[in-house]
Amino acid sequence: MPSERVRLRPEGKGRPVRILVDDVTELRFDDGTPVTAASGVAPFGDGWLVAQDDATHAAWCRPGSVTAVRLLPPVDGLDRFSEAAGTKHLKPDLEVVCPAEIDDEEAVLVLGSGSSPRRMRGVIVQLTDHGPSVRAGDLAPLYRRVAAALGLPVDALNLEGASRHGDTVRWFNRGNLAAGVPSSSVAVPLQGLVSAVLGRVNPVDVPVADALEHRLGEVAGVGLAITDAVALPDGRTLLSAAAEDTPNAVDDGPVVATAVALLDSGRVCAVEPIPDVGGRVHKVEGLAVRAVRDSEVHLLAVVDGDDPTRPSAVLRMRVLLDPP
Repeated sequence: MPSERVRLRPEGKGRPVRILVDDVTELRFDDGTPVTAASGVAPFGDGWLVAQDDATHAAWCRPGSVTAVRLLPPVDGLDRFSEAAGTKHLKPDLEVVCPAEIDDEEAVLVLGSGSSPRRMRGVIVQLTDHGPSVRAGDLAPLYRRVAAALGLPVDALNLEGASRHGDTVRWFNRGNLAAGVPSSSVAVPLQGLVSAVLGRVNPVDVPVADALEHRLGEVAGVGLAITDAVALPDGRTLLSAAAEDTPNAVDDGPVVATAVALLDSGRVCAVEPIPDVGGRVHKVEGLAVRAVRDSEVHLLAVVDGDDPTRPSAVLRMRVLLDPP
């Protein structure tokens, strides 16, 4: 796979990416319970659909309201999972949230991370007159093809992000430099993914192409790894990344820094740290574009705090970009 290495750029003039955090809020459901482990976000109806990687349901965030949307049935009678409870291995680990369509109607595609059979499912959420409609499907054969394209054993998969470029999804695997695994991605047809979830095509027949490696550098000896991606109108891609000190694709570890990277034609051309807010490093795991005004991209970013007792944060950020 082709690769490109870029170091974090120092503070100063001439930076091709500059990041401003305008606002930080907490996510809670209407009954006051926290939205935890926010792992992906995409537009949905008049709001945003936020996946939780430690639960079977998502959060539908609308003006003045946050309600739960069931994505998958309970696992062994459980809807929430944690390491403390000894149930982390059961979670579906829904990490990717991407805009999609079903028969030209707006929908959202949600995908598991892939490191175990429980995490190889896809979900389609569509808004109907009666509220959200959800369908799920087993994509294990497709995940195995992605692992082969990336040259990875299946249990090393950690597919955490996806950017939609017209009819194509670039699906990003979060690497782990400590384990010798760089971040990487493949290209998959969007409608192929949707059709596989709906059972219209066999998942093994969905094409997987154009494998790339993406090396983002490191912070304090910990490699930055991709946690999500979002496409820009000009064809470039913004990535979120975290330097998390963990030995594998499953265990959590201390996060020493987070960053936004700019990808152009598959090449990493800039990496910029996300400013700490309130003295905390926010592990951004989901990105969505709110608006683009000239060279200023307004993002909604959701944070996985790796703490099941605390609500996830939502950052409203602006990313200032040099022209392509």
